[in-house]
Amino acid sequence: MKSLFVLSIILLPLINEAQTLSENNYRIYSVKLQKEVPLKDIIETMEQYDVLFYGEQHNDSVTHYLEKTIFEMMFSKFNSNLTLSMEMFDRDVQPVMNEYLNGFIREKNFKKDARVWSNYNDYRPMVEFAKENHLHIICANAASRYTNLAGRKGESELLKLPKDSKLNFAPLPYDTATGAYHEKLWEMSGHSMNPTTPISDTAKVQAAPSMMGNFNLVVAQSLWDATMAYSIAEYWKKNPTKKIMQVNGRFHSDEGFAIVTQLKKYSPKCKSLIISAGSDDSFPAIDWTQYKNLGDFIIITDPKVPVTYED
Repeated sequence: MKSLFVLSIILLPLINEAQTLSENNYRIYSVKLQKEVPLKDIIETMEQYDVLFYGEQHNDSVTHYLEKTIFEMMFSKFNSNLTLSMEMFDRDVQPVMNEYLNGFIREKNFKKDARVWSNYNDYRPMVEFAKENHLHIICANAASRYTNLAGRKGESELLKLPKDSKLNFAPLPYDTATGAYHEKLWEMSGHSMNPTTPISDTAKVQAAPSMMGNFNLVVAQSLWDATMAYSIAEYWKKNPTKKIMQVNGRFHSDEGFAIVTQLKKYSPKCKSLIISAGSDDSFPAIDWTQYKNLGDFIIITDPKVPVTYED
């Protein structure tokens, strides 16, 4: 999640994926079939679904290799009826994304004006593939200035913003986390205790309250989740035949919480398939019973493969 990118990170040399990464570096488990399956099973299953949630570990090299591979395999099957949706871009930079995909602006200007993440090289292959094949990309997220405002002063403060600003996040009022997801927010926080940033996907620390000082983490986090869900729903309503691949930190979709739950509110008929991907020290002798509640397909990657950055 974005918490990783307001902190200083050390970018590591990129791995030559073609030479070093293969099926030997990951295992895929189908929760429905209760067994390990090949990658093509995910693509075939997507015939019955509308949105594929790829919940990633942001600095996992194998995860990035797989999401690019899955995106390309989906294109081979669904051709132009495919759209990429990304947590990594905010709604207010959608015009910049469209200008780049249509060849009007240089990559240098795109990267600056789209406020790309520090590890943009992890996502660049998917953006370039979409550009080359004339596919849409949904800039799905809400900018941190809005979630920070909501966390500091409450959702009611968002109502005071200009009309044009409100186009950059989910319609008000938006649902906030409840039940098990609320408890999950309570138990997890980012790499630091900085209350202006959301939950990290890769770090688990001691219990953190949903209210940190005067900052309401649940209200802030829920705005990101609601906005990504609304962005998907808004697009799908206009393009109901499209298959959408949504890439986000795994915390945003694991267990069918967060974006997945919010999407059911905005588009009850939209069918979601969930992938939860990340490394684990148990690889390759994996006890799948520990992970089967996380999604429809669980991907465990080889922790010995170097990460793309250290936070």
